[in-house]
Amino acid sequence: MTLTSAPKTGHQTFLYSKLATDLDALEADIAFLGIPYGDAYTFAEIVNDQTNMPAAMRRATDRITRSVERYDFDIGGPLYDNRPIRTVDCGDVIGDPRDLTGHYKKAEAAIRKIRAAGALPIVIGGDHGIPIPVLRGLDGDGPITLIQIDQHLDWRNEVNGVTEGYSSPIRRASEMKHVHDIFQIGLRATGSARTEEVEAARSYGAHLISAYELHDSGMESVLARIPDGGRYYLTVDLDGMDPAIAPGVAGPCPGGVTFAQARKLIHGLVKKGRVVGMDVVEITPRTDFNQITCITAGRLIVNMIGAVVRAGYFNKKA
Repeated sequence: MTLTSAPKTGHQTFLYSKLATDLDALEADIAFLGIPYGDAYTFAEIVNDQTNMPAAMRRATDRITRSVERYDFDIGGPLYDNRPIRTVDCGDVIGDPRDLTGHYKKAEAAIRKIRAAGALPIVIGGDHGIPIPVLRGLDGDGPITLIQIDQHLDWRNEVNGVTEGYSSPIRRASEMKHVHDIFQIGLRATGSARTEEVEAARSYGAHLISAYELHDSGMESVLARIPDGGRYYLTVDLDGMDPAIAPGVAGPCPGGVTFAQARKLIHGLVKKGRVVGMDVVEITPRTDFNQITCITAGRLIVNMIGAVVRAGYFNKKA
């Protein structure tokens, strides 16, 4: 069964990687995967602007990093540290207009094939519904500590009868047996959460860390709360970042996570244990300015890659 298709416009791949849509013959250490579609709440949202995010991220490649052999001061050298790292772009999970949720099954299957190949999945959304199938596909990597950067809580059980949309990924993750601790960083202002969702998150034991607690105490104190030696999955909703560096989102709000704070989190997680996957989601390219939101998301990915390569992740696969 065909699960993905090659991008049609702009850079064909993200970060100059090799295109690899045959996931049954995948040979890779790092695999980028576009998941454009979520589970829509309304007819208009079936192809919301977030579906354009994977293409926009690929278009921003040469602004995210000029070329992979150049020195990058964020990571202390070239992206792959002059090592023979095999990086591929698996293309975008295919949507079917006759089956508006079937792409979630394709996404989960794609993640399973990426992990079966021993590769680290780095997922490009799409809206924030997409971690649901991704985390399902990582059930062999548990127990997973879920780390979220987000303005919003994302604990709604349903919206308009839809239970796997962009307001529900952390609620659905909390129901997965292989997901244990949950840290939600950058919370502020209002979103879809009502008092009952906040109470449900606290009842689960989720660590709710507001943007203001983060700014007051620093990312070091947040990292100190995250258990050492864990297996971590990082989901980054770009509206969790400050809109000065991520204006192209549906719900911009001042006071968000800074780039330096998010970078410190990424490098800290890699040092503490093993990152088993990452996603960036919720960019609305039509409202972006000078590609800055895509560049911000891309630079977070660059820091993740640089950190895991230097940590020796691909010297011996887990």
